[in-house]
Amino acid sequence: MSDIQTATAETNIPTSPTVVDATARKALLGSALGYAMDGFDLLILGFMLKAISKDLALTPAQGASFVTATLIGAVLGGFVFGMLSDRFGRVRVLTWTIVIFAVFTGLCAVAQGYWDLLFYRTVAGLGLGGEFGIGMALVAEAWPAAKRARASSYVGLGWQLGVLTAALVTPFLLPIIGWRGMFAVGILPAVAAYFIRHSLHEPEIFVAKVVQQRPKQSSLFLLVKDAETAKLSLGMVILCSVQNFGYYGVMIWLPNYLSSRFGFALTQSAMWTAVTIAGMAVGIFLFGHIADRIGRRPTFFSYMLGAAIMVTVYSRLTDPMELLVAGAVMGFFVNGMIGGYGALMSELFPTAARATAQNVLFNIGRGVGGFGPVVVGAIATAYSFEMAIGLLATLYVLDIIAMWLLIPERRGAELA
Repeated sequence: MSDIQTATAETNIPTSPTVVDATARKALLGSALGYAMDGFDLLILGFMLKAISKDLALTPAQGASFVTATLIGAVLGGFVFGMLSDRFGRVRVLTWTIVIFAVFTGLCAVAQGYWDLLFYRTVAGLGLGGEFGIGMALVAEAWPAAKRARASSYVGLGWQLGVLTAALVTPFLLPIIGWRGMFAVGILPAVAAYFIRHSLHEPEIFVAKVVQQRPKQSSLFLLVKDAETAKLSLGMVILCSVQNFGYYGVMIWLPNYLSSRFGFALTQSAMWTAVTIAGMAVGIFLFGHIADRIGRRPTFFSYMLGAAIMVTVYSRLTDPMELLVAGAVMGFFVNGMIGGYGALMSELFPTAARATAQNVLFNIGRGVGGFGPVVVGAIATAYSFEMAIGLLATLYVLDIIAMWLLIPERRGAELA
């Protein structure tokens, strides 16, 4: 086992809290709300692409590129803000990301054409990229080891709250306020998240291990400092890539698929999407509790196998009611795993590189996932949506292999 995985032997340095106090709850609330804001903003694009493309006279490829540009921006933001967070602090850099995200989301509402909107989406993505990793690191450092996975899953639920809200309100608000108004609405949660985070302070373990000790090595270097650590990083990149590719490949195209195949109006497609997202929320919630009880690896294995099976089953269904029920079960497994990444990466990497690991590794996966809608769309156009979504099942086999060979069990480990 590499020294990056070994908990510190210095008794005078705090590792993790023993109780869930007010600081832990506020850290969780602020991180979950910020992640909800990200989910809301990104997923409304799936519903607004047609309206944006019509208003700005864009091609389908140009419209789809807004999603990819946002995710590419998220990858870059993950690198930059993760490293800044490991140097200057979780709370401070989280505030920076929320401001950038809010400002450029607002600017999307006044875009006049393709290029300026593409620029605003890319820069907003920079802020979005910092959200996940820093929030997960903050929560992991503020919560007891015995409840770390469930705390991470609660942050993951924030995303589902955001996308569920997007699925429910967009069909009703979009005809009234238009796509510009929807971008303006996306600013509101950012304001709340900013004030919540303004009341937080840095975790004790970060102050002790980074502020006081001032590590000399780059946090990015710490992700590949030796062969064992590089193996961990590679494993997490594979897991996060499959997670995001499957999620975006399914969710960005699901409303369009239901609409074109069954003739559903936007509201009906939103209902089907909302049920799938609700299944995801249940999966995320249970993942954290199960992982805290039986371990990270067995929980991941169970969800990966369930995802492979359900994606295959879903691609073969034709009855609308069957699609409704199976969509919820598929969502349970496909995105339920998001509840475990924050705790797992926090336990695999040290405090001096924790936010960098969360942001860099997860956002590399998100960058790969950004091509999910493009690949699924291309296969669906050339062959069929059933074939495209069915092929996603094979990715989860790769997921299982990577977890088995590269990622150790770290349940209950003290943070290094």
